[in-house]
Amino acid sequence: MTYQANIFARNVSPILVAVSIFTGAAVPAAAAVIENPVAVFSAIDKITGRITTFDVYVNETVQFGALQVTPRVCNSRDETEAPKTTTFVEVDEITLDRKIRRLFTGWMFADSPGLNAVDHAVYDVWLKECKQVSEVPAPSGN
Repeated sequence: MTYQANIFARNVSPILVAVSIFTGAAVPAAAAVIENPVAVFSAIDKITGRITTFDVYVNETVQFGALQVTPRVCNSRDETEAPKTTTFVEVDEITLDRKIRRLFTGWMFADSPGLNAVDHAVYDVWLKECKQVSEVPAPSGN
């Protein structure tokens, strides 16, 4: 006998079953989030056509052209789970008059780079991945 047949054989209300499914009883447990100390970004200089990939430690700032990229968190999942790599990042522009102007604050998703990538007149920046270690030396004090 199937699960559904067992439910009805025990006189359990089908409405109760439907409510339990829609309230999350049938939803698998959420995957554990892995907090990573390094975010990996790619960026393109639209004038030269040069694409650069660079590592940035969480809460540190790296400059790409006139942009400053500062990730605040970089999360991923265990390799047994579906990929879901995200970062909360702040991107500032240094203007010609040497002022700093915020271009972007928000979440970026590695599996959807066009969703919340930084789209600037000269530069585009997007998240590639998060990782635990980098070949770039860690900033002093970390």
